[in-house]
Amino acid sequence: MSACILTARHLSKVVSSEEGSLCILHDLSLELVAGDSLAIVGTSGSGKSTLLGLLAGLDVPSSGEVVLAGHPLNQLDEDQRAQVRAEQVGFVFQSFQLLDSLNALENVMLPLELAEADQPRQQAMALLERVGLGGRLHHYPRQLSGGEQQRVALARAFASQPSILFADEPTGNLDQKTGSHISDLLFELNRERQTTLVLVTHDEHLAQRCQKQLRLEAGRQVPTA
Repeated sequence: MSACILTARHLSKVVSSEEGSLCILHDLSLELVAGDSLAIVGTSGSGKSTLLGLLAGLDVPSSGEVVLAGHPLNQLDEDQRAQVRAEQVGFVFQSFQLLDSLNALENVMLPLELAEADQPRQQAMALLERVGLGGRLHHYPRQLSGGEQQRVALARAFASQPSILFADEPTGNLDQKTGSHISDLLFELNRERQTTLVLVTHDEHLAQRCQKQLRLEAGRQVPTA
């Protein structure tokens, strides 16, 4: 039986606004075992990105708890949560978030160097080859298409061999063909490395490829169709 990699119990997030308290997320619970894939779906403003931030320890809930790879995040301070993320978590964002001053190879090498990994250059080259960019190692983000930038971001996210990968609209800025290729890569790496995937997406086809779906409406979990 696979170990539980992510547990959320009775998560709620309330923020203050001019109109008073606003509940963005209400009493949400979930559990994932290693190697699972979960799609978080719902309309804009339903709380998807808020939930992703809470699960990844980027934000703290108003009530409830998150246990990530055995670490109860609500019992950790910000530096300790950052350490858990560095050791366990990879991120892929819709906006790619590559460093413009670094070429593709250097962008992927960076997390490996920070982790003092063995042979960071060789590892980064192998990952870029894996995502089909072996011939674009020395190109800077501005010289790459959106799909190529997302593939660099994907290689960088997997460089640290994370236990769990959080992706916020990973195909949102891409055309259908390129988005489909990025989706294929995500699930290939998920299978090969047993990396747990948690995806926020508007793409119903991508959501259906995940083993589990969680649908939000106005901050509440609702049954999936």
